[in-house]
Amino acid sequence: MYLTFQIKDQRYNDAILILNDQIQKHPRSRAALSLLGYSYYQSQDFVNAADCYEQLSVISPEVEEYKLYYAQSLHKACLYQEAMKVACQIDTPAFNNQITKLQAAIKYGEEDLTGAKSLVEQCPGDDADTEVNLGCLLWKEQRYDEACKKFETAQQILGYHPDLSYNIALCYYCMKQYAPALKSIADIIERGIREHPELSVGMTTEGIEVRSVGNTLTLHETALIEAFNLKAAIEYQLKNYSQACEALTDMPPRGEDELDPVTLHNQALMNMESKPSEGFDKLQFLLQQPTFPPETFGNLLLLYIKYEYFDLAADVLADNAGLTYKYLMKYLYEFLEAVITRQTAKEEAFRKLDEMATWQTDTLRKLTKQVQEARQSHDDELVKKTVNEYDESLERYIPVLMQQAKIYWDMENYAAVEKIFRKSVEFCNEHDVWKLNVAHVLFMQESKFKESTGFYEPIVKKHYDNILGVSAIVLANLCVSYIMTSQNEEAEELMRKIEKEEEDVAYNDPDKKIYHLCIVNLVIGTLYCAKGNYEFGISRVIKSLEPYSKKLGTDTWFYTKRCFLSLLENMSKHMIMLRDNVVHECIQFLEHCEFYGRDVKATHEQPIQEVAEHPGKNTVTYEARQLKALFLQLMD
Repeated sequence: MYLTFQIKDQRYNDAILILNDQIQKHPRSRAALSLLGYSYYQSQDFVNAADCYEQLSVISPEVEEYKLYYAQSLHKACLYQEAMKVACQIDTPAFNNQITKLQAAIKYGEEDLTGAKSLVEQCPGDDADTEVNLGCLLWKEQRYDEACKKFETAQQILGYHPDLSYNIALCYYCMKQYAPALKSIADIIERGIREHPELSVGMTTEGIEVRSVGNTLTLHETALIEAFNLKAAIEYQLKNYSQACEALTDMPPRGEDELDPVTLHNQALMNMESKPSEGFDKLQFLLQQPTFPPETFGNLLLLYIKYEYFDLAADVLADNAGLTYKYLMKYLYEFLEAVITRQTAKEEAFRKLDEMATWQTDTLRKLTKQVQEARQSHDDELVKKTVNEYDESLERYIPVLMQQAKIYWDMENYAAVEKIFRKSVEFCNEHDVWKLNVAHVLFMQESKFKESTGFYEPIVKKHYDNILGVSAIVLANLCVSYIMTSQNEEAEELMRKIEKEEEDVAYNDPDKKIYHLCIVNLVIGTLYCAKGNYEFGISRVIKSLEPYSKKLGTDTWFYTKRCFLSLLENMSKHMIMLRDNVVHECIQFLEHCEFYGRDVKATHEQPIQEVAEHPGKNTVTYEARQLKALFLQLMD
């Protein structure tokens, strides 16, 4: 009786414990095995469910249902060949329709779309499942609009089903129609919260500790996990990164060992900035599994490139040749190969990237012509489609261009970088990434501050109402550009604006550390030090870190120690002399840094390190002591 209540209340994990105990005593108990298989299936443990139904098929070969359940469990466990073998052994006429559907699903899982389509076409035309299956096949063929119509037709026949609503949202997402996609997602989430409050949606985001809801059939049927993952993907595409992370924490709570591959992949990707080590671990783990999201392979390689782990990227490509052909587009493979080559053969890498850039610019010119022709013929749909293709091509061109530029940037040949950017102005002059990098390269040449101001200003003005949303280094470089072009009033106005916004944030959240104004002052201080005016530059640096408890951080310490090391080097060479009171001020400042820097890392740790740095050495306290010791040595 107790076991019946456990299953009725969907407490399958408790039921599994009891049934496993019974199986130990009665290994051939048909009733116990049947309930155990059912409980495993309902809790999404398909491998163990398949094991139970396999035993039942042997104990009771006359019961064809067990073979059907066995085949279904194998299919759900992605063991497609085994599932097809079992499915072909079932010849009961009553199960013909179910077997055909199952075989079609197996072929679909194996990506044999032709075989799947031929089986789906054998199913009854008036069956709503046939519409759904045809929709899935159309989606695989990237015919998203037609697929969406199939799913909508099925929903009209069957009524509201979360999985169908999710399929519709996915089609809209693939067509980049994010508003209707988010509407379907909102419907799924709203119904899930209303009908299943026990799934604790949003509790983790609110900071409430709740137990795992597990991977139950109820959770699967609500499509909440899929909906939240898709919502996260949309927000990520729209560059709303905090909302993307929030979508992942809003989903029903589960233990890390219970997470599905898509959630694990999205967690890795969307938390990469804050938890890169965990992100790499998750992506590497996924790559070792029998099935994983197709994007995993490409994303892992791109992240290795981003963090400059070129050897690791090369090893992954070499060790997974099969995955390369299956999951990487020709463009992405050539791009990765060129960037990896850059480490050993810069000229060869530039040649490869230049070939890619030429091909991309030709494509962009053709698409520009097609857009103009579509506008002349007043074909709005074609205009929209071609503009989307142009935007996608431009997004492929920008990384190639930036990697070309980086070759010369690393060589500090900024004039060559500017030349590369000028050649691409025809296509990129409205692209934010291009404008930002043009501003940087003009700034670095030290003779083009006026020109760099012209590129930095629009970026800052675009976000003037939320100026702290602009990168601190952009604000700092703009201030320096103003100062170097005798626009001191503009520089002071910008700094007042930053100060006011920082004060507003501090009022609402006193514990939050904000470094924007501090970094601006540090960069200005660095500028004066670089010009040889160390007394003014160092005093600016020292004042910028007050109060130390709020302004001393890893990034601010980076700029600070550069100035002090430059000062020490010039003092040791007797190239400059400082008044004693300035040296004492420096020592006193370093003592403050020593006191407040115990828990502040001196450098950002790399996500993947062969030899971990001693935690005591990677602190501001440790480095401040070393700098202080050098000052004392020079004074002696």
